[in-house]
Amino acid sequence: MKNATKWRYFTSVVSVTLMLLSIGALAVKGLNWGLDFTGGIVTEVQLSPSVTSHQLDTQLDKALGQDVSVITAGEPGRWVLRYAIPNQGTAPDIANALADIGSKVNVLNTSIVGPQVGQELAEQGGLALLIAVLCILGYLSYRFEWRLASGSVFALAHDVIFVLGFFALTQMEFNLTVLAAVLAILGYSLNDSIIIADRIREILIAKPNKPIQEVNNEAIAATFSRTMVTSGTTLITVGALWLLGGGPLEGFSIAMFIGIMTGTWSSISVGTVLPELFHLNGEHYMLKPVTEEP
Repeated sequence: MKNATKWRYFTSVVSVTLMLLSIGALAVKGLNWGLDFTGGIVTEVQLSPSVTSHQLDTQLDKALGQDVSVITAGEPGRWVLRYAIPNQGTAPDIANALADIGSKVNVLNTSIVGPQVGQELAEQGGLALLIAVLCILGYLSYRFEWRLASGSVFALAHDVIFVLGFFALTQMEFNLTVLAAVLAILGYSLNDSIIIADRIREILIAKPNKPIQEVNNEAIAATFSRTMVTSGTTLITVGALWLLGGGPLEGFSIAMFIGIMTGTWSSISVGTVLPELFHLNGEHYMLKPVTEEP
């Protein structure tokens, strides 16, 4: 039991250190906003079915001088190309850029997503994140005593900041799919934290005189197998999506993979250490007698 407490304290220190580094990366580098938020050009083309996405990537990156998102349109030889608006402000000639691809190029349509639309998407995404966090805080304040809820809240912040810090450090594109992954991470991390917190509350009510360190260790031991099975099966699914989903789902898969890993970690370490620092004990869940005095 003592070794478990030491490990929880050690991993909490590591978590706080990584979170501070993530905040530093966000402050220094910032996020590499995708076309969803900055605006860009979307072009749909029809090529020979023998042309691969790798060939398109190589040719377009060379011709346009920038990274181009190549997405299959679900029909053989049909592709959706997404790229930033050039400095001259006009859409480039995609047919000319793909002249050396070895296939007849048929440009089906081209549309420009302006920066104003991207700004609206960023605002709506931030609003969705804010509403989700407020709903979670309201639920935790109703379900648990504030000392126990504080661990879950800090674990949530830790998971989201770590994912954002990773994207800032690596400068991977942050688009709407990654934002969706961040919202999913909030729910997943909260699920693990609530399972452990609920078990802590049950033990405190049943054994109010038991030291909080032992209560936390017992709660973790009781839920550890369930947490590992849930996280393991989810990681297998996300890993398959990462390997087989291709470029369009790469950011989403990486964000989910990191979020599940850190969510499991933080629920066990950060989520249990903070209530100890606030001196949570069985008295906080004991029913207080109601006096008849006015």
